[in-house]
Amino acid sequence: MQAMNQENDIVLIYLENSPLAFARIESIEPDVKRGWFITKLLLLQIPLQVVSWILRDTYINGETFTMGGKEMRMEKVVCPEDPEPVDKDPPPQESNATKPDTSAKVISLADLKKK
Repeated sequence: MQAMNQENDIVLIYLENSPLAFARIESIEPDVKRGWFITKLLLLQIPLQVVSWILRDTYINGETFTMGGKEMRMEKVVCPEDPEPVDKDPPPQESNATKPDTSAKVISLADLKKK
């Protein structure tokens, strides 16, 4: 079971299974009705807008709910992993006609930063 979305999490709000807007969860406070929470969202659009929705914890965590007869859903946004670097240039093949200059010295930038 995943942990409940928390304050400062970024979510993508879907309306009828289509992405609608990104939002940051500003606060999640218990409502007077047991099992429900007042969820304050900052809609990340121009102009910025703050909304408060009263939701169950399962709705905060991505389960579909209805609002005004329309299906809604919130999905947590997770930063994608950096892709593995792709070596675009194949290593040069040695040719008998031209030999590389082997007298040059390679200087490591990582070693220079350590000093």
